[in-house]
Amino acid sequence: MDSRLQTYVVEDNLTIRENLIGTLEELTCATVVGFAETEDHARAWLLDTGNQWDLAIVDLFLKQGSGLGVLQACKSRKPTQMLVVLSNYATPDIRRRCAEFGVDAVFDKSNEIDALVDFCLQQAKALRASPSGS
Repeated sequence: MDSRLQTYVVEDNLTIRENLIGTLEELTCATVVGFAETEDHARAWLLDTGNQWDLAIVDLFLKQGSGLGVLQACKSRKPTQMLVVLSNYATPDIRRRCAEFGVDAVFDKSNEIDALVDFCLQQAKALRASPSGS
């Protein structure tokens, strides 16, 4: 049983994505299982029942489409699958719209990376504590 968070990253900025993946894998119990730079690619991967994921981290502005489209596609995800937004535009309005899509948390890229790390650590702890382990 793997007690690491199987994490999927939706981020089109290469530098931000590489730094985020490095941070998550170093500081949390996350294993990044894939990434997408576009809404279509993210939706296809996240909705494929053959792909296993515990956490999806989604940016709102992508090379094609929008993170909001990804969030909408994931509304019917499993209860154990967490969905978070990491954006430079974490305004009250955006936070409200994300809540409407059932997002578990919204973090601002500029000043809430530590909060995202804490969130991942909490989720990994909950995953290890669950009877099924997934």
